[in-house]
Amino acid sequence: MNVTLKNIDSANALASVKIEKADYQEKVEKSLKNIRLKANIPGFRKGMTPMGMIKKMYGKSVLAEEINKLVGEGLYGYIRESKVNILGEPLPNTTEQKEIDFDTQDEFEFLFDLGLVPEIKIGLSKEDVVNYYNVIVSQEMIDKQVAAYTERNGKYEQVEAIDGKDMVKGLLVELDENGNTKEEGLQVEAAVMIPAYFKNEEEKTKFTGATVGQSVVFNPNKACGGNDYEIAHILKVEKEIAAGIVSDFSLTIQEITRHIPGAIDQQLFDTVYGEGVVTSEGEFYAKIRESLAAQLQPESDYKFWIDARPVIEEKVGALQLPVEFLKRWLLASGENKTPESVEEEFPAMVTELTWHLIKEEIAKANDVKVEEADMLNVAKMATRAQFASYGMMDVPADILDKYAADMLKDEKARRNLIERAVEDKIRDAVKALISLNEIEISQEDFYKLFEEQK
Repeated sequence: MNVTLKNIDSANALASVKIEKADYQEKVEKSLKNIRLKANIPGFRKGMTPMGMIKKMYGKSVLAEEINKLVGEGLYGYIRESKVNILGEPLPNTTEQKEIDFDTQDEFEFLFDLGLVPEIKIGLSKEDVVNYYNVIVSQEMIDKQVAAYTERNGKYEQVEAIDGKDMVKGLLVELDENGNTKEEGLQVEAAVMIPAYFKNEEEKTKFTGATVGQSVVFNPNKACGGNDYEIAHILKVEKEIAAGIVSDFSLTIQEITRHIPGAIDQQLFDTVYGEGVVTSEGEFYAKIRESLAAQLQPESDYKFWIDARPVIEEKVGALQLPVEFLKRWLLASGENKTPESVEEEFPAMVTELTWHLIKEEIAKANDVKVEEADMLNVAKMATRAQFASYGMMDVPADILDKYAADMLKDEKARRNLIERAVEDKIRDAVKALISLNEIEISQEDFYKLFEEQK
């Protein structure tokens, strides 16, 4: 077998795979013998069918199958060993390929069109400048985080008068149009509500300053803005029943429960960061600032990568791609693809392919490799971000390790983590090659930058 490659131009090549009888004869004979041993042909005992009949019945299909295997192995082996960088997959040549006749030929030549990865020169230097936005950790952000910690570490106390978001518990009695207890009306024992969350301001105000033992007349339907689910929750009835209840009710207050935020003290420090890690309020605030800054950095990196892309693409310039080959390959490999759909999608595909090839070249030029430790780090970052979305800023290391390890066990998640780790390393390589114009910016203004790019 002989495989050769001829470059048509910088973007296209023609591969030739020549197969001689000696390459396939032994394999074909072996396959036919195996067929003979297993064949059940009427009139012959199993395994005793004459070889001539086996060859006549199966010879051509076996020959085609074995040659097809050889062609595939030879072509892809050559591409791999010669390190030919191709786009897509080789396609059978349609212009120079001679007709194949398995009945009369002993030697065969198969021609394939190849699309070649173009030469890419990145050429980034310190003369190339990209903005890098450092989001300022404001005192308001720190205070919100402190409030979240103290809320979670607070306690509930019984109080005498309603103030703020106090929870109220009592007996609810349905009233008639005259304000009297409705005969056979609805009565709810131990009804619970938080008036501060009522949608109607007038109904909400009725509870302001109310005390234990006092009765307050209000309308649940108005208070909940007609939301049947909320009405049903207060009145402890089915949603369908709640929809028809529009009466006023009297609530005799039996209990008022208030959540008291926890103190900013050593107990809170130890709960959040572990025993003895933080020993003063100043250290506590500094640690929160550090955590918030770490949480915001991936967003800064993300924005930088968006802004760096056009700079890099302009530096590289237009790539010489095998356009017609790629269109043929897309049409051949895509389900439900038509020439019209390929033409429509092609510009966007070229844009993304170009960017993909540029990133591959950056990775190659900077010897980007992803180790297990890199994937574990990305998994921890993803886990930390997920917990942060729940308001949990500083998750203990052992919990992060466990969640990250579980992510790496899932094959799909593992592939995604590899892609993210590679992307991060490519981005960091670019950051080291160019100059960063670092800009301090508020979180509000930072998010506005994304809106402006839409």
